[in-house]
Amino acid sequence: MKASELFIKVLENEGVEYIFGIPGEENLDFLNSLKNSKIKLILTRHEQGAGFMAATYGRLTGKPGVCLATLGPGATNFTTAAAYAQLGAMPMMMITGQKPIKKSKQGRFQIIDVVDLFRPITKYTRQIVNGNNIPSMVREAFRLAMEERPGAVHLELPEDIAEEECQERVFTVVGHRRPDADKETIGEAAKMIENAKMPLVLIGAGANRKRTSKALTEFLEKTKIPFFNTQMGKGVVDERHPRFLGTAALSDHDFVHAAIGKADLIINVGHDVIEKPPFFMEQGGTKVIHLNFFPAEVDEVYFPQLNVVGDIASNIEKLAEQVNDHSNWDFADYEKIKIKVGEHLSKYFEDIRFPMLPQRLVNLLRQTLAEEDIITLDNGVYKLWFARNYHCYQPNTLLLDNALASMGAGLPSAMCAKLLNPEKRVVSVCGDGGFMMNSQELETAVRLGLNLTVIILNDNAFGMIKWKQEDMGFDNFGLDYNNPDFVKYAESYGAIGHRPASDDEFIEMLDKALNTDGVHVIDLAVDYSLNHSILNVLLKQQAGVKQ
Repeated sequence: MKASELFIKVLENEGVEYIFGIPGEENLDFLNSLKNSKIKLILTRHEQGAGFMAATYGRLTGKPGVCLATLGPGATNFTTAAAYAQLGAMPMMMITGQKPIKKSKQGRFQIIDVVDLFRPITKYTRQIVNGNNIPSMVREAFRLAMEERPGAVHLELPEDIAEEECQERVFTVVGHRRPDADKETIGEAAKMIENAKMPLVLIGAGANRKRTSKALTEFLEKTKIPFFNTQMGKGVVDERHPRFLGTAALSDHDFVHAAIGKADLIINVGHDVIEKPPFFMEQGGTKVIHLNFFPAEVDEVYFPQLNVVGDIASNIEKLAEQVNDHSNWDFADYEKIKIKVGEHLSKYFEDIRFPMLPQRLVNLLRQTLAEEDIITLDNGVYKLWFARNYHCYQPNTLLLDNALASMGAGLPSAMCAKLLNPEKRVVSVCGDGGFMMNSQELETAVRLGLNLTVIILNDNAFGMIKWKQEDMGFDNFGLDYNNPDFVKYAESYGAIGHRPASDDEFIEMLDKALNTDGVHVIDLAVDYSLNHSILNVLLKQQAGVKQ
């Protein structure tokens, strides 16, 4: 059996459904072996798009998404997606080609050390030098990609190794059970919670696992402790829950931070310092219990007093059994803050000015989409408005990145989400800047026959950096550009373009896009005029910050 055939057989053994990517000359043996496989090749228009799709596959399934590129520039185009998966804890495998390693035919043409290139941004990176090693190397790569904290792995398959004859062999795919915390640690955590006066639960990205949602919901139902979440922890517990206080979309000064400031104990479930901090710890201030699959990485703004390490769901269930004495708790202040948060967030929901406020778009999408429907976001200032104002009812229904926070991921993420969930409506909300970074994947979406809605928030500028520029007191400079005609651009790919001129027209076009087949692109003019006055000025004023 050729090594390339064995590679495909081993990937089938791991349950791989798709390989996203762009083959090159050095992958042709692999490609030829793939053509008769049940694994489907998703040919993209850029390796970065393939990497984002593979990472999203990992995020949504818990199994590594697989992507393919050639050597040199094909491999280097994977680097942003590798970092996206690594920081975002998304299991992903990259496979890259390479020139023959036993005999050079073209000198150093296109050759860089790809294995070393990926070393800082993966959990595992190796060159295959013997086809007989493929089964063990793939099994080990998959194990590491899925093991907490999940992330990216990489294997390089040289051209001459791919065509080698080797022994047919596959390894049994062995699952593993994560250990639980010991009784003493659970008991200490329970005592800290019972002794607190105003405990508060924080839900982060690491809690976004299959069993954790149910366990956390039951813990909150029993204890009645209020909770908030991070951007990547949204939807782990239904945000219609009466104890939900809001999302920490910013690091400080927002309304929900008034609750964080009053807490004397934060039970941190699944947040670590790679995701942007939702609050800052201070010496002698609020105590923190770190409840995660791994111990806390101590940072200047994060140094918890207790680590509860192991399977999050199991440890939450154990805590629920032991936390019984509620006599110290007083949540009256939290309830007042919750009312203020609700009043603030909904203030512009019915404002029908045009160009449209991002708060209005959030409200319209929440009213229109079902509980299970999915929104993917690119990276921009609108991400803050969605994180703060869009309530999620189920896990993984608002896909955003607050770890690498890369632009260009919104459209590929939506494509993968739709591929995996054809029965759900999927909407990709992108800024014009982020959309143009991988807009060529519209062709891929059309070719795949996806029913997808893409909303481009058009302000002809890098709006998030403008917002920060204004907050720092700098002049408006260097961030404006011109866009193509997005309607014609969409149509050139075979998609359907829309450009509303009013609130009513947008509602009508959104309904059509969501309920008719095809890839629909809506060019929506956005009004960011309130970004500075609310996110920079108002929030600091209400928090009592001198300006």
